[in-house]
Amino acid sequence: MNFPTSLTYWSHFVAVAMFALGLLGFLLRKNTIVVLMCIELMLNAVNLLLIETSMRTNTPDGIILVVFVVTVAAAEVAVGLGIVLNLYRLKGSVNLDHFKSLQG
Repeated sequence: MNFPTSLTYWSHFVAVAMFALGLLGFLLRKNTIVVLMCIELMLNAVNLLLIETSMRTNTPDGIILVVFVVTVAAAEVAVGLGIVLNLYRLKGSVNLDHFKSLQG
């Protein structure tokens, strides 16, 4: 592919912006569901880099890895939302500050 040099690595900038936004949300937000979404945003930024690298090198390795990562992420979301629902039933809120009393 012959891209102009200024647009060659645009997906890197998008992935870094996505990861930074997810990290910022993870560190600053108090809502458990928003924190889980920020973690997924960071995961998708890494997936974007894997796909972009796989396309540049013409190997299917990155795409195969992304399929496995998405599968594990789906299981993680199911387990994470189940835990959040149980904590909501216990505490009546999804604010992370209310869960500090659960420490052993």
